[in-house]
Amino acid sequence: MTEYLLLRHRDLPDIDQLPIYRANGGFAAFEKALKTQQPVDVLNTVKASGLRGRGGAGFPTGTKWSFLPNTIWPHYVVANADESEPGTFKDREILERNPFQFLEGLMLACFAVQAQVGYIYLRGEFWPLAQKLNQRIAELEQTGLLGDHILGTDYTLRLYTHLGAGAYICGEETALLESIEGKLGQPRLRPPFPAVSGLFGKPTVINNVETLTNVPLIVDRGADWFKTLGTEDSPGVKIFSLSGRVNRPGNYELPFGVTFRTLIDQYGGGILDGKAVKAIMPAGASSTILVADDRTLDTPMDYKSVAAIGGQLGSASVIILDETVNMADLVNQTVHFFKHESCGKCTPCREGTYWMAHITDRLAAGQPSPQDAALLGSVARQMQNKCLCALGEFSTMAVVSALEKFPQDFGIS
Repeated sequence: MTEYLLLRHRDLPDIDQLPIYRANGGFAAFEKALKTQQPVDVLNTVKASGLRGRGGAGFPTGTKWSFLPNTIWPHYVVANADESEPGTFKDREILERNPFQFLEGLMLACFAVQAQVGYIYLRGEFWPLAQKLNQRIAELEQTGLLGDHILGTDYTLRLYTHLGAGAYICGEETALLESIEGKLGQPRLRPPFPAVSGLFGKPTVINNVETLTNVPLIVDRGADWFKTLGTEDSPGVKIFSLSGRVNRPGNYELPFGVTFRTLIDQYGGGILDGKAVKAIMPAGASSTILVADDRTLDTPMDYKSVAAIGGQLGSASVIILDETVNMADLVNQTVHFFKHESCGKCTPCREGTYWMAHITDRLAAGQPSPQDAALLGSVARQMQNKCLCALGEFSTMAVVSALEKFPQDFGIS
């Protein structure tokens, strides 16, 4: 790529300063929208671009915005900055180094759905980021880009930050809304969905930080330009958070469609100590474990292609596992993470993660009973499609796939 689109600070180190951001085209898209377009024009441009959510599900962003009814007011937009998925660290870099592009995207989303209030929900450990964002929001208010009658128009918008308390579950959108409302961070029963009854019972859009950071570019350069990047199914660029047993872990902004092999070898510098790659977790701890054979390594990293080989791209937190990694140990760690983070509201997740942790402890210690591997698989499969939210489902992904693809690591002959 000739330029960074989301990680623009790598080309322009001082772009986190408002004068530098504005001197390099910042808020031109927002001004264009407010002065020359209607909210529906912005919504339709984003819909036509094919932008998909970058937080995990990959749902079309413009379609999501269009679900808000025009018969119930007010509308809200919430930016999900509760980046807690193990292996994911892309949103933090955006918030730290290119915050105004994210804020402009949030402001455009608010305009598109005619919201006059937007919230940024950050994980509790991001409190220094919340302080900096509050300062930057104040700067925008002082320059007339936020507040009443923005840029001389009739549009009014205010943004607020809200800190969580470090709970992974609050990355789930309805638990996040509960937390903003001052309630216990636990998922809601759906329907109704947030688009109809979200924050304070009103129609609400929830988008990931990276998703929103794409929006100013789309409004400024157009949907057709955006679709020249990536693949037909997954247009645009993606920040791949590469970690695990590679020489150069980090965030890599690349067009959708780059293969796992290219990410590992060309950008990640290959496997540590020249070891052989064993497996890939394409979506962090929440993902199915893929055997790193030629078919997987040569798979384009986009939503459709990864799904075709039985995986999930999710937020693209790509964890690389080499031949030294024992899957029983890995599964033990992931299960304990989900057990700790389960909110306990639904029985399948609360009890299932508890029992999976007990069984994986025995397996990882090399002291299993003959039935433990089969019992672990049985517990995991009984949890699937029965939990209130995706956390319980996610807790089983690594378990089931590791048992199926690496039985020898569990003492299964």
